[in-house]
Amino acid sequence: MQQNKTPPSYGFMPQPNAPPPSYEQAMGVGPIPGQAHFVPTHTVPVYNPPGAGATPVVTQQIVTQVVTIGPHSTHMICPSCHADINSKTRSNPGLIAWVSGFLIALFGCWFGCCLIPCCIDECMDTHHYCPNCNAYLGRHGRV
Repeated sequence: MQQNKTPPSYGFMPQPNAPPPSYEQAMGVGPIPGQAHFVPTHTVPVYNPPGAGATPVVTQQIVTQVVTIGPHSTHMICPSCHADINSKTRSNPGLIAWVSGFLIALFGCWFGCCLIPCCIDECMDTHHYCPNCNAYLGRHGRV
């Protein structure tokens, strides 16, 4: 029994010193050179103002620096008005105050004792605002 040493013939043969075929060409789903394929007959007009030639491309680099905010006023640049500020702070009861108050009330101390965590600084969340434009800058939470 004699075996045939030549490989079987394939439909696509690349040209020597040519770039490899695209995925569509290799898989047979796109146009293959030498075969008929659909070519659109209309073109979309592109507006180019007279005398414009090549328009320069301007790139802008924005550098953002993360400022960590804490329980006290923080020196920063406001992202809204771009002013150099010390943030204005307001304290509101945070999650720890509400959970602590609920647990105190659950254990039977609901005649005002459950409001004590709302008066403790360590249970408060600090909200930071810009003094110039009053923009909200962030929150420092205890949890």
